Amino acid sequence: MSELKLFRLDADGRDVELRGSTMALEVKLQRRIEAGMEAMLGIRFLASEYPTGPWHRGRIDSLGLDENGTPALIEYKKGADSGVLSQAVSYLSWLDSARHEFEALVKEKLGSEVAESIDWRNPRMVCIAAGFSHHDRVAVHRLREQIDLVRYRVFEGGLLGLLLIESTSGSTRPISDRRQSRGREATAGAASKDGKASAQATTTAGAIPGCLQDLYAELDEALTAWGEVEVAQLRHYIAYRRLVNVASVIFRPKHAAILVYLKVDPDAVKLEEGFSRDMRGIGHLGTGDLEVRIASAADLEKAGPLIRRAFEAA
Repeated sequence: MSELKLFRLDADGRDVELRGSTMALEVKLQRRIEAGMEAMLGIRFLASEYPTGPWHRGRIDSLGLDENGTPALIEYKKGADSGVLSQAVSYLSWLDSARHEFEALVKEKLGSEVAESIDWRNPRMVCIAAGFSHHDRVAVHRLREQIDLVRYRVFEGGLLGLLLIESTSGSTRPISDRRQSRGREATAGAASKDGKASAQATTTAGAIPGCLQDLYAELDEALTAWGEVEVAQLRHYIAYRRLVNVASVIFRPKHAAILVYLKVDPDAVKLEEGFSRDMRGIGHLGTGDLEVRIASAADLEKAGPLIRRAFEAA
């Protein structure tokens, strides 16, 4: 089982392990993550303790919209609770019946433009707990939902550790709303033999421009070489993510180039005209402040250290 370990140098220069613990109160965990949700999970916070009505009989701990425009539900357990998964699936069922209600909430909190661009194909559930049972970890892979199981620990000095221990990309669903259906790519998720998603598996035939297929195959290999990486084919780009997006890929066939947006601080990079660009304050598809333009194998090789930096920081 994955375990998060933190070490601190003592006065003698020796590494001493910091012992993690759990929160005394569940609400303290919830409030802390809600306050930093976008940085921690890539999710914009919408509401807390949201009621699901008489049929589903519950209150969703946190509601949000993630960086890819996907509705997100977050549930917290201060200890290890095997019931969190069934609760999560129940709340996702509520979301299916409450789309107009959710859209109204997004419009109120984030504006009309954001509400109109919600991607309903694959809502996301994040379960945060001190631990999960073996059966929970197996069960998520039998579900068609997008679910992240995240283990937390708190450490002295106010440190909070979040470790993604299981993640499923789920499967996209047809959307009946005509506004959502217009121009939508029909894609379906798939997994490789080792259980990790592959961008080539999740991309429909013809979605990758023929002139860029070989270059993209090399890029995909570079982006999935960093352990557990989930690859999601979205409406306008391909996201490579852990708890948050680390890289976003967009094709530009007219220019025979691939644009990669990385979660890297542009101030920490020596920018090169025609290859890398600071995108802060510049609207663009995908997420990430550093744009890297890849048009050749030489560009891809040059991008290697930047890709490594993005994943090492994730």
